[in-house]
Amino acid sequence: MSWGTELWDQFDNLEKHTQWGIDVLEKYIKFVKERTEIELSYAKQLRNLSKKYQPKKNSKEEEEYRYTSTRAFLATLNEMNDYAGQHEVISENMTSLIIGELTRYVQELKQERKSHFHDGRKAQQHIETCWKQLEASKRRFERDCKEADRAQQYFEKMDADINVTKADVEKARQQAQLRHQMAEDSKAEYSSTLQKFNSEQHDHYYTHIPNIFQKIQEMEERRIVRIGESMKTFADVDRQVIPIIGKCLDEITKAAESVDHKNDSQMVIEAFKSGFEPPGDVDFEDFTQPMKRTISESSLSNSRGDGKYEPKFGGKSKGKLWPFIKKNKPPPPPPASASPSAVPNGPQSPKQQKEPLSHRFNEFMTSKPKIHCFRSLKRGGAGPEDFSNLPPEQRRKKLQQKVDELNKDIQKEMDQRDALTKMKDVYIKNPQMGDAASVDHRLSELEQNIEKLRLEVQKFEGWLAEVEGRLPSRTEQARRQSGLYEAQNTSAVNSCAQDRESPDGSYTEEQSQETEMKVPATDFDDEFDDEEPLPTIGTCKALYTFEGQNEGTISVAEGEMLYVIEEDKGDGWTRIRRNEDEEGYVPTSYVEVYLDKNAKDVYKSLQKISE
Repeated sequence: MSWGTELWDQFDNLEKHTQWGIDVLEKYIKFVKERTEIELSYAKQLRNLSKKYQPKKNSKEEEEYRYTSTRAFLATLNEMNDYAGQHEVISENMTSLIIGELTRYVQELKQERKSHFHDGRKAQQHIETCWKQLEASKRRFERDCKEADRAQQYFEKMDADINVTKADVEKARQQAQLRHQMAEDSKAEYSSTLQKFNSEQHDHYYTHIPNIFQKIQEMEERRIVRIGESMKTFADVDRQVIPIIGKCLDEITKAAESVDHKNDSQMVIEAFKSGFEPPGDVDFEDFTQPMKRTISESSLSNSRGDGKYEPKFGGKSKGKLWPFIKKNKPPPPPPASASPSAVPNGPQSPKQQKEPLSHRFNEFMTSKPKIHCFRSLKRGGAGPEDFSNLPPEQRRKKLQQKVDELNKDIQKEMDQRDALTKMKDVYIKNPQMGDAASVDHRLSELEQNIEKLRLEVQKFEGWLAEVEGRLPSRTEQARRQSGLYEAQNTSAVNSCAQDRESPDGSYTEEQSQETEMKVPATDFDDEFDDEEPLPTIGTCKALYTFEGQNEGTISVAEGEMLYVIEEDKGDGWTRIRRNEDEEGYVPTSYVEVYLDKNAKDVYKSLQKISE
């Protein structure tokens, strides 16, 4: 099966077919190129997706990734990044092994095809030239034969005519002989040309054309084999990354299997455990003994008359939460143990006389589990160095974390000191390598740093030992007031019922001087001064992301749920709280507020009573 013998007369069709083959090859190259672009685009989108959901450094999101479920999600993001890398490998390999190779091969194929068909056209032109020579020789032989016949007929006519002279007859005879000789010469030339043409034609159709067509056939077959190999390479490139992609998927499965709901639940306990005991039973207030109540009111009124209770309407002087908007906090409510007659601003209604404010306020505080007086509010800077603004358990964890960080810093400084000491020894033994005195200053600095860090460790270890030794078991009255515990700042000591916190962060217990649950008026004033966190009056959902860059504002993410602690007063800002540590203002138009009607009513009533 050879194109040279079977397709000897299909030169034009072979030319069209081979051009079609090159077009198919170029089309396949274009297909693979678009596939690589898709792989690169897919890999880029996967990487962007993984990067989008990666936790931001030094943000609250990093703390969330201590749970097994979020760690598994982080592992999934990392594996997806590797998964994207394999698609980049597919693109790179297809570009180098298929696109690059086939592009070079197409250029070579075009040159080879051009050369073969150039030879074929040259052979055709040669045989056509030989055919033209044969035709010319044949026509000349035919013309000479006809002229010889005419000359012979003219001679015979002249020879038969008696009126023609002998000279004319001889002339006609010589002309006829000349014509016959020319015909013979043309015949010999025609015969020679014919033999030559037949030889050339035989060589053309049985040697030259078959050889040329055979080369074209081999070229076309190589093209077909090459495109088949490229298709196989196309599949192999994908197949090579399947094991690695499988490993990525196996790692994602392994991360998913590592999710431990029990461990996550325990971590929630460790993260939010306060160390307090639940409040005890509410004492019965006996209102059937008016004398006892009158004495209690008189006692408290006298204590107020001594200057221990001064209602504070303006609050303490402190930095504003918002640079150009002044927010007035609700006035402090009256003491929990105060009688109706001790409430300023005139007499109370019968309902207030029947239900003391202390009972209603305590009931409100204990009925809302999301409200805790021991929340640490970041107002105007960080909390105390000893973390005394935190509940005991959280304070212990923070102190332990601080001690561990300081120990790591000490170890780093000691490693540097040891390295410099060895360097100094080398300089002493080999003075040409360096001056030993040049490291003395740095060694001295390191010793000072280590000493400072050790003092810091001792300080925090002292606070830690104090906290670990003072997680007291609460009495009934202390447990009753544990929900009202408030963080202590560095300038004043805030009391919460019978639990007090000293300036150095320790906790002490004091017995009440009265049989009923009462606290001095000064303690109550301090408890509900400007540092008192406002109660939650509802929740809100962030409609848009807000970057709180000014003082007093708070950053929120779209879709985040938060607590509302103060409504919009008409200035376009709503005060919200995220957790125990973060609160601030956001534009009202950025959030959708869901107010708790009961909490809002109680909050407004407390404001009115305090006023």
